[in-house]
Amino acid sequence: MSGVTDGGERPTRRWSAPTLWNLAWLLNLLYQPLLDSRNPLLQWAVVVGVVAVFLPIYLGATGGSERLRPLAPVLFAGLAVVALPFNAGASVLLVYAAAIVGADRSRVVAIRWFSGMSALLLLAAVVAAVRQPWELLALGPSLVLVWAIGLITAEGSARDRADRFRNAQVEHLATLSERERISRDLHDLLGQTLTGIVVRAQLAQRLARADVDAGVAEMAEVERAARAALGEVRATVSGWRHVDLDHEIGVARDALTAAGVDLTVVRDPGLTLTPSTETALGLALRESVTNVVRHARATRCAVALRRVGERVVLEVSDDGVGGELRDGNGLTGMRERIAALGGDVDRRIGGGTSLTVAIPV
Repeated sequence: MSGVTDGGERPTRRWSAPTLWNLAWLLNLLYQPLLDSRNPLLQWAVVVGVVAVFLPIYLGATGGSERLRPLAPVLFAGLAVVALPFNAGASVLLVYAAAIVGADRSRVVAIRWFSGMSALLLLAAVVAAVRQPWELLALGPSLVLVWAIGLITAEGSARDRADRFRNAQVEHLATLSERERISRDLHDLLGQTLTGIVVRAQLAQRLARADVDAGVAEMAEVERAARAALGEVRATVSGWRHVDLDHEIGVARDALTAAGVDLTVVRDPGLTLTPSTETALGLALRESVTNVVRHARATRCAVALRRVGERVVLEVSDDGVGGELRDGNGLTGMRERIAALGGDVDRRIGGGTSLTVAIPV
């Protein structure tokens, strides 16, 4: 059943075609009045009464009533107990109950229900008011269908639950992966940008005392860097950010120059990079330069980008004091990003720090 609205009106109920076609099993109620000539008035009264009670419960349970559906199997079984002494065809009500139990309950609980229904049908075979062979015709199919339809429904429901669980797992893992990507990218992005803004703001303060125009120019650079960072944050969150390596080298030069560090760049001419490789190397360069500015207390920094065999290699080295052996969040995120492209990161400390990133061509 699905709720639909027309022009803002009250939602209407619609039941699926299989749900309505399943009502054809109620024809099993007609065996008794058609084949047994005893007391026909009572026979038809039982049929009408069973249908009148059954239909609202069935349509409500299959139409989305959260209160009625758990009670439906119990109500169907109770109605069958009342009607079976007068109409053996009422055994079909237990088939409906088995279908709902199979869909909603665990397999263990469902089998207990099916066993109880089978016992009830066998008891009905003893007390039902119908002559042979019509008794077997009315009760036999129901006894088989309780198990057949019940187990088929239970298996289908179990597969649906397993599929929903797998889909939820995939969605959860995708969400975690996207969160980690945004976390890594924001760390790489904001780390260098904010470090550059701090360095330039400090420089502007010093210049403002001696040269107001130079101080204003530095503050204009601070504003430009802040605006660029804002745009990159938006691109990172949306997942459409592409890092240009040449631009990153220029930004690195500005940041290092403001920090009093000389930069030397060596790059193989004609080296062509895929967008994913260029983005990964650009972010690795950004993280490396940020660490140089923050921690190295270096005077010189060298960046080399070249092709070595079937790999593209980026090396960033400085003559600073070195750093901790343990990786921080930035280096950890860098290793994860490079590993996703089949590459690796090597960091060596001694007479400064050297970071080498290698990615397959």
